[in-house]
Amino acid sequence: MDHPLTLVNRHLQYQKVSLVATADSYYLHLAAEIDRNPLPFYWRKSARKRQWLGEAKAWCQSLEMQPEVISAVTFEASLIPPGAGKFLRERTDQAKIARYDVAVLVEVKDQEAMERIKASAGYQELRQHMEAIARKHHCFEATNVRRIGPVDHDRQGVFLFNYFFADHLDQNLAVWEYTAGWFEQETKLDNSTVLLPLHSKEANYTIVNHCRWDGFRDILPSLLFKRSFGRYVLDNFYANQTAAMPILYRLA
Repeated sequence: MDHPLTLVNRHLQYQKVSLVATADSYYLHLAAEIDRNPLPFYWRKSARKRQWLGEAKAWCQSLEMQPEVISAVTFEASLIPPGAGKFLRERTDQAKIARYDVAVLVEVKDQEAMERIKASAGYQELRQHMEAIARKHHCFEATNVRRIGPVDHDRQGVFLFNYFFADHLDQNLAVWEYTAGWFEQETKLDNSTVLLPLHSKEANYTIVNHCRWDGFRDILPSLLFKRSFGRYVLDNFYANQTAAMPILYRLA
């Protein structure tokens, strides 16, 4: 590891996160900020956003009929929880702030299938429409670099996309792994898929963590009221030049 992990508040001890083997899948992620929303809660849904979500859902449903597609899901943001931390405030001139109110995640069996989807007319039309109406947007292909467990997309819940900005990928992965034990213990998290962009120079984020809880009460009270979240999670992020930009979504 070229950039060793720096640990602070070592007296707050949490067990090491329980990881399983990473998936062999490839992922295609689209995210966009269509409606401007300065508040933590996403309450607005414009006509153009409704239209795009409808198109995205129809596209995802058609994709899931293809044998090489494992999952294709459309998400709508609900709120931005605490978690950005000090490092992001210090690097606002460099970091691409994530406030995406819509997102799509496609999981496929191999890279060839992902390339075929990217070249398809359906994908091109959906992306062009997104780019035409979005204030900001971000698309990337990824592999799975860490995993607590598979994320269940077959039922409604609270879904996290956590967009990380860091000076060094190895530190980002190490501090995520170190702090993920807090989420296992304090929020009963039992699933997570960490996405690593295939083309790092084209990606705005070093990694993106994706996971699910059954409801907001499973995650929000811990983030808002447990002091250990700031002292164990956010302080260690800052010590390792890492910022998280979490957004909580529901299935669209």
